[in-house]
Amino acid sequence: MKKRNQRFESKGFKSFLLCCLLCLINNLTHAQDNNFYIFLCFGQSNMEGNAKFEPQDTVGDSRFQVMEAVDCAGLGRVKGQWYAAVPPLCRCSTGLTPSDYFGKTMVKNLPANIRVGVINVAVGGCKIELFDKDLCKDYVTNAPTWMLNMIREYNGSPYERMVEIARQAQKSGVIKGILLHQGESNTGDTTWTSKVKHVYDNLITDLKLHKNSVPLLAGELVSAAQGGKCASMNAIINTLPQTIPNAYIISSEGCTAIKDGLHFDAAGYRELGTRYAAQMLSLLGYTMQKKGSVANAN
Repeated sequence: MKKRNQRFESKGFKSFLLCCLLCLINNLTHAQDNNFYIFLCFGQSNMEGNAKFEPQDTVGDSRFQVMEAVDCAGLGRVKGQWYAAVPPLCRCSTGLTPSDYFGKTMVKNLPANIRVGVINVAVGGCKIELFDKDLCKDYVTNAPTWMLNMIREYNGSPYERMVEIARQAQKSGVIKGILLHQGESNTGDTTWTSKVKHVYDNLITDLKLHKNSVPLLAGELVSAAQGGKCASMNAIINTLPQTIPNAYIISSEGCTAIKDGLHFDAAGYRELGTRYAAQMLSLLGYTMQKKGSVANAN
């Protein structure tokens, strides 16, 4: 009887060791990689992507990835999983966005051992209030019918979905920055900067980030020179660094747009995304080179 108990104890101990080994392997496989730079992208239709992407935009790079924020069965993508970052990067049928060429430019100008990942959560036509977790419910209650289906894809709260996906992404890498393109629906609202700060502060708190190490890059709307209907909002957007010291403004001057005066065209998105990247590279200590080579600024 004693020998039999010893056999069971021996088997139990071996099973325990096997479980420990499997857990160790799993942790190593899914360990956070400090060389995997993650960026949160949010806003309204220009961040969502209004222009149709072209063949040149679908050339991927294994170092540039997107974590899906919604399920896209038609694309073979599942929410919360990493995929090669080829458009669409927002929802299943959205278009080219600044985040596309932000990521492409980043990996071209960062050392080969660094990867870039983006999470893009955006809703066309929405005010910044939709991303305020305290005001979201009331905003959705009064949102126009055409916007509701987009909001439902984020389970009723784009902000909460962004936080959910970002927490999942943090298991793989490190959040290095936040990209914002929003303002058309808040044109003329001088309190927009304080509203953006509230969203930014919530993200910092909910994701346990450090303000000093996570800059916010905010893009200007279509410029007056391009016929921008909301170009007057750029004056307000440019005051954001006064409210968020770690905020940087991305100029839209020269970024081409379509005739509606609200949205950039594909070339405009490529240029705007490249400018977001140039600013972020500078903040990370790198300078962007014309041919995509790396120059360490430190």
